Amino acid sequence: MRIPTEPIGSIPRPVGLIEAIAEAGDYADPKLNGLYEEAIQDTIQEFEATGSPVITDGEQRKYHNFWTYGVHGLPNTAPDGFKIPFSAGHVRRMPRLTAGPFRYRVYADRYLDAAQRYARRPLKQAVISPSALSLMYPAEDIADYSRQEFIDDLLREHEREIRRCFEKGAEKVQIDFTEGRLAVKLDPTGDLLNSFIGLNNLALSRFSGEERQRIGVHTCPGGDRDSTHSADVDYADLLPSLFELRAGNFYVALAGEKDRTGVLKIIRQYMKPEQRVFVGVVSPIDPHVDTAEEVRDRVLEAAEYIPLEQLGTTDDCGFAPFSDDMSTTRKTAFAKIRARVEGTQLAEEVLGKRR
Repeated sequence: MRIPTEPIGSIPRPVGLIEAIAEAGDYADPKLNGLYEEAIQDTIQEFEATGSPVITDGEQRKYHNFWTYGVHGLPNTAPDGFKIPFSAGHVRRMPRLTAGPFRYRVYADRYLDAAQRYARRPLKQAVISPSALSLMYPAEDIADYSRQEFIDDLLREHEREIRRCFEKGAEKVQIDFTEGRLAVKLDPTGDLLNSFIGLNNLALSRFSGEERQRIGVHTCPGGDRDSTHSADVDYADLLPSLFELRAGNFYVALAGEKDRTGVLKIIRQYMKPEQRVFVGVVSPIDPHVDTAEEVRDRVLEAAEYIPLEQLGTTDDCGFAPFSDDMSTTRKTAFAKIRARVEGTQLAEEVLGKRR
């Protein structure tokens, strides 16, 4: 018996790197390459030291964030796009598409190139969902570039990104779908969420069943500067639709939920036999450093509702999805990851004795 455990993605960047980028005024300044390389190497070494069987590069070069890394700096965009308000009072903003065609500027497989120089364990690569990037298209149609043309380009670019990641050797590809819960907040009727699910399924349908077993979907209420954008939305309004996505793996933030048992009951009701659910057992925005025993108990709780052959563990969210977030230290992030790994192992031992 083995319960798989995986990270979500981001690790806080070294303070020196963040300060150097601010001083340079350009995250792409070639003079920063050495600092990026050091950050990637150190992150992978620290990640592997936690015992995590699957690791990431900590998204050290994913500037400015997990959401717009692939389109930041496109010449056919404006900065006044979709707003993402957080409970701490600040707002993050997406670029707005001003003209066609839509193309990625950066594909996530470029991050694997650097990580593979140092990694000795399987690498997971996170990519942004089509539904998140669909918010770049403005409410008013763009002249000579219809919304349908945009969607066609978007789906093609998303598929290309995932295939490039697999070709580079990614063990898993995780689609970040944090806007799922936010969609319910923005539109309680569920129409926006349903459109997101439909769009993402169009993308997933481009992959074979075997490929989809290596593709996962991550959902959480957001995480930035120790705050969220949609934690007030009931999971009951999201999860039934979430499990309609044609992915093999689901990474569901759970540790930070007030009613974990209630969420687990919903998961049990709606998950499908071919799906594995990785439940969050540590919360990145909670400053408390979890113990392995606390994680063990959360895993055992989840095992009461999710069949062991469909259960996995993860972190609730990335530890710094937005690159300038210094609310959590690297030391704390790796301590929580170590607790996740060790706590999952402790739970395996308990469950093995019960069998």
